[in-house]
Amino acid sequence: MSTATRFQRITNEWHALLKLATPIIIAQLANTAMGFVDTVMAGRVSPNDLAAVALGNSIWVPLFLLMSGILLATTAKVSHAFGRGAKLEMGYLVRQALWLGLTVGCGLAILLWNAQPIMQLMGVDPILIDPAMGYLRAVACGFPCVALYLVFRCYSDALSLTRPSMVIGILGLLVNIPMNYIFINGLFGLPAMGGVGCGWATAIVMIFMAGSMLFWIYWAPYYKSSQIFSDWQWPQWSAQKSLLALGLPIGISIFAEASLFSVIALLIGGLGANVVAGHQIALNFSSLVFMVPYSLAMATTVRVGQALGAQRSRDARFSAGVAMGTGLLCACISASAMFIFREQIAQIYTSDTAVLTVATSLIVYCAIFQFSDVIQVTAAGALRGYQDTRMTMFMTLFSYWGVGLPIGYTLGLTDYLGFAQGPAGLWQGLIVGLSCAALLLGIRLHRISRNYIYINAKN
Repeated sequence: MSTATRFQRITNEWHALLKLATPIIIAQLANTAMGFVDTVMAGRVSPNDLAAVALGNSIWVPLFLLMSGILLATTAKVSHAFGRGAKLEMGYLVRQALWLGLTVGCGLAILLWNAQPIMQLMGVDPILIDPAMGYLRAVACGFPCVALYLVFRCYSDALSLTRPSMVIGILGLLVNIPMNYIFINGLFGLPAMGGVGCGWATAIVMIFMAGSMLFWIYWAPYYKSSQIFSDWQWPQWSAQKSLLALGLPIGISIFAEASLFSVIALLIGGLGANVVAGHQIALNFSSLVFMVPYSLAMATTVRVGQALGAQRSRDARFSAGVAMGTGLLCACISASAMFIFREQIAQIYTSDTAVLTVATSLIVYCAIFQFSDVIQVTAAGALRGYQDTRMTMFMTLFSYWGVGLPIGYTLGLTDYLGFAQGPAGLWQGLIVGLSCAALLLGIRLHRISRNYIYINAKN
């Protein structure tokens, strides 16, 4: 293959990836911006309200990502069926995934409602527990609906139709802002709820997004061929088992990373509201930026899955490579911007001097781990397309909990390796854990993609 031909191939794949990923990125940024809005608006009330929302986020966001990961099995399964042209199979998979989503959403809502012992166990400041629980219980009311939204979204994405999630994500953000203002300040006869009001606004947005996605898929002509709504089926164990076998490792892998950040928030909960608030600012902004490589990873799952469904294993490997290069380019931009504008970023959230000092120092660590974070999340997205999720789960668990957290805990909260560094030491552990995951998942993707090409060549 000539250099010009190879360059043209890379350009074509890059355009196809970005065409698929751009609406996903916008949708993810809109969804994450809701947390950004919650944090900013709660921070304007008081440091305690900001800290309460931060603690609530540290619990419900990882559980939401766990649920999202489980339901991403819908994308992997449907994209393969799409590549084969099996339209009725897609409808069957979505119907079964809806049952799975409803079950998981209700189960996690119950868990959120009863999360108080977790905060007590982690030694969170008692003054923050009641408002954090009020926030969590409000969010829990929207969990069953957002689970259904996620299934419909995964189905649409797998068909390379990512515009609906983008439009609905933007509309959700536009609903979230006035709802926050109403519940925080107590308009239209409602009591002023402060940070707790952000939870009720989030629940309303979850319900709105689920209803909007259902309406879109029911009426849009392109989805008709799957015949999702033409048949009623109770949950079937064979389908549920297949979805769980693929989705549960994805969910655990994503949860392992997200919960690592959340456990850090809980571990420093006893260091005071200023430290928790500063950590939340750095975490919230890094989560916002993370949506770009995470969305690229979601698009990579679709590209790889569709190629494999059509028996094009070389194209699948090529798609994964282009996605990795695109992600690293994004990391160069985001890391530079974080380092240069770290003070200005922190000032968006708060004007409190003590909180600003903590946040500014932690944003530097956010900039450092951009590169390893991009590699691990893109490799994981490609491996989902290969439906290779179990080993990914073991690798991420080892990296985050076996390497990252112990090192972070040792550096941050003990004097075994010198003076305890507080939140800075814990974030240093994050960098080590993410780097370990990037190395292991990168090697795994290389081997799996090469093996698929070898097997297809033999057949």
